[in-house]
Amino acid sequence: MPEKPTIRQRRQIANTGIFRVEELDLQFSNGEQRHYQRIVGSDRGAVMIVPLLDPETVLLIREYGAGMERYELGFPKGSIDPGEDMLQAADREIQEETGYAARQLQLLRSVTVAPSYLYHTTHIILASDLYPRQLEGDEPEPIEVVPWKIADFDRLLEQGDFTEARSIAAFYLLQKQQHP
Repeated sequence: MPEKPTIRQRRQIANTGIFRVEELDLQFSNGEQRHYQRIVGSDRGAVMIVPLLDPETVLLIREYGAGMERYELGFPKGSIDPGEDMLQAADREIQEETGYAARQLQLLRSVTVAPSYLYHTTHIILASDLYPRQLEGDEPEPIEVVPWKIADFDRLLEQGDFTEARSIAAFYLLQKQQHP
């Protein structure tokens, strides 16, 4: 594996309150120098939860995705708040977004999205042994909860509003977990 580049200088270009945009001056081991820009999220990362309602059914949510300017179907997700670990954040988020809590929480995998320019990690958590429990969240409107049969995954992939790569990866990780 090549030697990591040296960060010669780091400058903040913008701060949105959620993200920082940085410019990095890098020097590679072969002497080449480049300027890179990246978006920096929270060091705590985020969680995406795969809630198993029963052994054959997951809970998806449909909520507005401002980035794509449309409603998207996917797994519940959210930021890890200060003082929380990933499992606490996962349990809080599913209560806020689905109205269920979990007795069992398990990390399936931590993933990145667009690592060339985005510093952000999402921890995909399997939530099982669910029971009804609603927490008030910060969503601007009620979230639609959509139970989906795991056996109907191929049909889900055909849905025009199920496009988020993290949700698709999470579904594959669930299937691998269930059928190693």
